[in-house]
Amino acid sequence: MTYTRFVVSQSLIMMAGSMVFPFYVLLLRNVGNSFSQFGWAYGLFALTSALAYPLIGKISDRFGDKKLLIIYSWSMAILMLCFPIATEVWHVYILQILMGLLGAMQKNAEKTSLARKVERQEAGYEIGKYHVWTSLGAAIAIILTGYLVDFLTIGTIFYVASILYMISGIVLCRTNNETTYNR
Repeated sequence: MTYTRFVVSQSLIMMAGSMVFPFYVLLLRNVGNSFSQFGWAYGLFALTSALAYPLIGKISDRFGDKKLLIIYSWSMAILMLCFPIATEVWHVYILQILMGLLGAMQKNAEKTSLARKVERQEAGYEIGKYHVWTSLGAAIAIILTGYLVDFLTIGTIFYVASILYMISGIVLCRTNNETTYNR
């Protein structure tokens, strides 16, 4: 995986995630009926991520960051298609647990990819540059999603996010003779 492909992939992931999460409460409002259910959904996500990090770290060292990022992208693309058809709160809870596991996979692989790439003496600058691109993508996605929700349905953002996750996976799967910086 080249650094450029990594940045493009992670920017697409940030765009997709930023499209869904600020507006996620609207979907929960349609499925559930209380903010405590919203708290449980995010709590299950965070708890699953926390418990999965040590195992994900070992898997990352053994199989490589690129494989984990590809699994994450394609799995999230599939999960996004499930949200609009979730009709019960327990459906959302199961999706959140799966997303917690995948979120740990993405965060760990993202950070280890960056750690393997950057030069120690310029680590802050390199990571700062990386976050400029991923944050710009996220900001643009949040703004545009507000318009999508106004003109279409809440389910539409999950379909668009699914497409972005798929494109991210495609970007990572493509190989050529460019120099790579990690497994």
